[in-house]
Amino acid sequence: MKLVFAGTPEVAVPALDALIASDRHEVAAVVTRPDAPAGRGRRLVASPVAERAEEAGIEVLRPARPRDEDFLARLREIAPDCCPVVAYGALLPKETLAVPARGWVNLHFSLLPAWRGAAPVQHSIMAGDEVTGASTFLIEEGLDSGPVYGVLTEEVRPTDTSGDLLTRLAFAGAGLLVATMDGIEDGTLHAVPQPAEGITLAPKITVENARIDWSAPALRVDRVVRGCTPAPGAWTLFRGERLKLIQAVPVLDRADLAPGELSAAKNNVYVGTGSHAVELLWVQPQGKKPMRAADWARGVRIVHGELLGS
Repeated sequence: MKLVFAGTPEVAVPALDALIASDRHEVAAVVTRPDAPAGRGRRLVASPVAERAEEAGIEVLRPARPRDEDFLARLREIAPDCCPVVAYGALLPKETLAVPARGWVNLHFSLLPAWRGAAPVQHSIMAGDEVTGASTFLIEEGLDSGPVYGVLTEEVRPTDTSGDLLTRLAFAGAGLLVATMDGIEDGTLHAVPQPAEGITLAPKITVENARIDWSAPALRVDRVVRGCTPAPGAWTLFRGERLKLIQAVPVLDRADLAPGELSAAKNNVYVGTGSHAVELLWVQPQGKKPMRAADWARGVRIVHGELLGS
């Protein structure tokens, strides 16, 4: 099939690479979000998908909105058979969905209908799921509600951050997306409607969602830290300034600290929760680089009974 691939962040690049490498399909163009300011100088930077497409000599389309007439005219001119999508980052209106003969097919990082929305991997970890996966489905106007072509499953490991899990799903999902394109092309694969039961939503994680509630159980604190790493980053307050928590592990044999109470030894830093303590392993003070929590604690000289979060 002739394909136009839509995607923006680094997590979409493995799928683009897999489609480029396929000997059954042609990636005629790529659709991505416009260049965005980044870094201290706030200069405009191309998306990872745009950079990879340009390296491969593939035309890159950067519509401000996917309903823009110039973009729609070029898309109709290319006349793709199908448009595979991975983390494009914009809603596709009806007139755009109607262009490819076989529709737009999204690779979504959950087992639909679970975790429909922008942040399925983060929500899966924060909810304590033991298994998640990826799904390919035909995009319709509803939120991730279209019929499903294929799925794969992936274990959620006890120490997984959302970054770890998303990386594994990106590479495994690339193979699923290519197999879906193959099945659509040869007519062996047909989309099946999603069940009406088991729908959960995964909206974007906000900075406030990533703030640690120290009255919550230790396992909940652990899941929020892992689910919000690397972005937007779990955090708390220490002496009125934001402290980012990069790695923390529950300590199930210690329950002598009040919620948020700090206890620092030579090589360990513990914080009380609503159940057991957690040990802080890596933190990032405001305006500084990530560091080992024990080094941070020595530098700030924690006072006995001092609290995080207030």
